[in-house]
Amino acid sequence: MAYVEPNFKTKKALREALASGVNVRVFQPGLGSVPVDGVVYLEGPHFPEPHRWYARGVMSGGKLVSVK
Repeated sequence: MAYVEPNFKTKKALREALASGVNVRVFQPGLGSVPVDGVVYLEGPHFPEPHRWYARGVMSGGKLVSVK
């Protein structure tokens, strides 16, 4: 599982940010690197808050381009 920065409280907020062109950073603390192209699984908000949402994201060219 990976996290996103900024730390979105909801998946809806993440989707809206992607739609408006905000650059969202994806990272996996202590688990290695995020794929440049392909599928990544996300959760949020990140620690210390409890996770409230989970998503399947698509990376293209090192950028998060869509979330389901």
